[in-house]
Amino acid sequence: MAKPLGFEKPLGMRDILPESLAKQRYLEAALRGQIEKWGYEEIATPSLEYYDTVGEASLTTTERMFKLLDKQGHTVVLRPDMTAPIARVVSSLYKQVPFPIRLYYQANVFRAQEKEAGRNAEFYQTGVELIGDHSVDADAEVIALAVACLQSAGVTSFKVAIGHADFMDGLLEEIVPDRSYHEQFRQFLHDRDYVGYRQLVDSLPIAEEGRERLHALLRLRGGKAKIEQARQLTVNGKARQAVQTIQSLWEALEAYGVTEHLLLDFNLVLNLNYYTGTVFEGYAADLGSPLIGGGRYDHLLARFGRPAPATGFAIKMDRLLQVTSSRPEPKKLGLLILYTEPNRRRALLEAQRQRQLGRVVLTQLIGHAADAGAFVTRDDVEVIEMTGEGEAG
Repeated sequence: MAKPLGFEKPLGMRDILPESLAKQRYLEAALRGQIEKWGYEEIATPSLEYYDTVGEASLTTTERMFKLLDKQGHTVVLRPDMTAPIARVVSSLYKQVPFPIRLYYQANVFRAQEKEAGRNAEFYQTGVELIGDHSVDADAEVIALAVACLQSAGVTSFKVAIGHADFMDGLLEEIVPDRSYHEQFRQFLHDRDYVGYRQLVDSLPIAEEGRERLHALLRLRGGKAKIEQARQLTVNGKARQAVQTIQSLWEALEAYGVTEHLLLDFNLVLNLNYYTGTVFEGYAADLGSPLIGGGRYDHLLARFGRPAPATGFAIKMDRLLQVTSSRPEPKKLGLLILYTEPNRRRALLEAQRQRQLGRVVLTQLIGHAADAGAFVTRDDVEVIEMTGEGEAG
């Protein structure tokens, strides 16, 4: 017989204690207030989705999904992200709603972890989706909103890096005829393995001029001046168009007045097969992992029968909690009413009256007056004793 697991939890799952959850809820409220000011409406979707619909459309790989069989024999998954479920809703229940559609969510998602990874398998996100607008201004809106969200959450030092999915692909098409190498290059940049990237560049049978251009790609990270440097690396076609898009995007972001929080990164590669245009990641000081990520995904909605351009982002709440000092205001002074059985009615009526006045009230039956001292444990609690007939002190 297997040994009982006792207090253990499934791999990657965790408890969130009241003090941590209070801070998370406070930040969620701050983000919600900011996002709704931009005209986004909240949506909620089921925790379970069919694998054949949402699961296959998700940006999460199959091996990281929690799969189950329902009683009808269908394979279902715990939602690995929120973008695919929202795409399902927009293509079905919202099929008659005209574009653009602005939605946001605050939800938990599930991604299975390897035993040695030490990461959460259930985590919380706040995110937005802007669906049905292909313009650069739509990309600028979600990036500017991402900046506003981080500011409203009290993140004081951060940068949002902006790139384009087509720049690397277009540059490789110009320089490396053998497409079998392209995926290796993208994987190295996705993993930020710049040593491996340089070694691959140096091993290729290409002209020295092309080799220099590929090495120069790694230096395309910085401010507005990087746009012209990126343009000089390209000949025409896909990469050149990506540069033009980034230039137009930067001009729109200048109008928002947020460029001090931005930097350009032309070698930024997020999910390898998901994003189709502008991509971005947000980093805070002293945090090695991105706390926000997003970009344009113009092909997803077509999988659900309603082709439409779309862009959005998700904030990883666990990481946000690590980098902000914002926290709820201290609770109002609580009230503890200690009472003996003969005073029960009087004590509970007083508790009800105090709660109507907005106070936090605890009540506790005690055996006799001598027990009262055992319950006085916190400085933020006022104590009223109702331990004698007609007596309150």
